[in-house]
Amino acid sequence: MTDTRQVAVVTGGTRGVGAGIARGFLAAGAHVVVCARRPPEEPVEAAGATAEFRPLDLRDARAAHAFFRQVAADHGSVDALVNNAGGTPFGLLAGTAPARQAKIVELNLLAPLYASLAAYDVMRAQRSGGSITMIGSVSGTRPSPGSAAYGAAKAGLENLARTMAVEWAPAVRVNTVVLGLARTESAHLHYGDDEGVAKVAATVPLGRLADPADVGDACVFLASARARYISGASLHLHGGGERPAFLDAAPVNH
Repeated sequence: MTDTRQVAVVTGGTRGVGAGIARGFLAAGAHVVVCARRPPEEPVEAAGATAEFRPLDLRDARAAHAFFRQVAADHGSVDALVNNAGGTPFGLLAGTAPARQAKIVELNLLAPLYASLAAYDVMRAQRSGGSITMIGSVSGTRPSPGSAAYGAAKAGLENLARTMAVEWAPAVRVNTVVLGLARTESAHLHYGDDEGVAKVAATVPLGRLADPADVGDACVFLASARARYISGASLHLHGGGERPAFLDAAPVNH
């Protein structure tokens, strides 16, 4: 079976930011394949279309290669990959077992590496090449207390993307969306109740947390022909960043 539409794969695309990314590609007319270890609780839909779900443990490099080969065989191509799967619970370094830290690095750095290598094997043989987008984090650009291994992995992911962009050009473009604070169904685990979320949102210059749709729009742009000369770039999607703490501490009006 082949499909003339562009084919986009979104890892971890069954909920949260990943589902927002998948909906963005669906709205743009792509055939979207989402993968995760478990199926979504409800279908991921947009613009009258539904994302196709396929199970995959991204930490298994061999399974990742088989997955991308099968998607290409079924739909004719793999045009875009968004490495979204990842995350971490809160835990200070001294209170978290080394094995747990290793798993966090594996999920947030090695799994995207395996998926990208598998996608590249398909994309490099395509006349149109392909696009890979990493979902990074501001945790990888500043100290990340409570999520140190996650921040370190995200910093490594951004560097990995820049290297891939050089090694895999001109066939495949590779970029990173550096995501700031986002509001998803699990936001309360990080920011507390609605009042806590509102207080956190007030620290963002644009006055709100990122919506999954914001991330989807950025990923669709980077995978599109309008971004045809963008590779090795990091797009900071953080609403203006974080207000420096010294501005509130200094005895001067700012």
